[in-house]
Amino acid sequence: MRPIALTCGEPAGVGPELAVKAWETLGARLPFVYLGDPSHLPQGTPVAEISQPEQALSVVGRGLPVLAHDFGAPATPGTPVPDHAKHVIATIETATHLAQSGAVSAICTGPINKKALKDGANFAHPGHTEFLAALAGVDQVVMMLACPQLRVVPATIHIALSEVPKALTADGLRTTLKITHAELRKYFSLKNPRIAVAGLNPHAGEGGAMGREEITLITPVINDLRAEGLAISGPHSADTMFHDAARGHYDAAVCMYHDQALIPIKTLDFAGGVNVTLGLPFIRTSPDHGTAFDIAGSGRADPSSLIAALKMAQDMAFASAVRV
Repeated sequence: MRPIALTCGEPAGVGPELAVKAWETLGARLPFVYLGDPSHLPQGTPVAEISQPEQALSVVGRGLPVLAHDFGAPATPGTPVPDHAKHVIATIETATHLAQSGAVSAICTGPINKKALKDGANFAHPGHTEFLAALAGVDQVVMMLACPQLRVVPATIHIALSEVPKALTADGLRTTLKITHAELRKYFSLKNPRIAVAGLNPHAGEGGAMGREEITLITPVINDLRAEGLAISGPHSADTMFHDAARGHYDAAVCMYHDQALIPIKTLDFAGGVNVTLGLPFIRTSPDHGTAFDIAGSGRADPSSLIAALKMAQDMAFASAVRV
């Protein structure tokens, strides 16, 4: 397998120290190459600078493989440097090029700080996901959060709750479900993935007594896709979808808004959840946490989510290769 590209993320955050902890834990069992400034890594880190990603396979045993990108200034934990923003963006662009060219098997992205990118480089995208979609020339991608017990997909993401009913459309929901179905087949070795769809309203509208979106929008989309052969159920009442027995009846849950999806997965596995972008022409995962400026540089950051993200990227690459 080719190595995974790990972008540094915001160098004033926990990304650099987590990269080292992940390398110390995974070593040659899961080779990855770090894209960033080696001077931003914790002091004393064994570094093996390389010029091509494939060289990571031969040097990973003696140091963290690094494709060096000079940020031009040191990093201070907890305090972003405005001039670093353009370099953070450049590492994401480099990783995308490496993935599209086939030089790496997947991208795993370190956490960024969107305000720091906007302030320092007029970053115009809401976040990583949208930027990667733009770089790849993809119109719509899907965010999935995954852990061993649960996979969830929010049909709408970072918008106010009051805006959700207007943002939900039949075409958008249909596309989300079809992308989820296709990517579960491609990357998770599920021949006919079972997808459970949550309702928008309490008790999935209770026959129209608590809202009609289930009747007018969600159910027709589900019925159309069932007719195409997809194993989709719902709309289900969200308050009964996530207990142990219910989770055994589906492979992924598609929810109508951000917290409906993220509260259950973060309750089940707060430290080990992984953010996966579905619908890109390459594999992208990320730890499900932010830059944690308050603990950056202290050595207290938990690498569990990053390690899980790297492992999931490797598993997805393997599943895709076997399927081909």
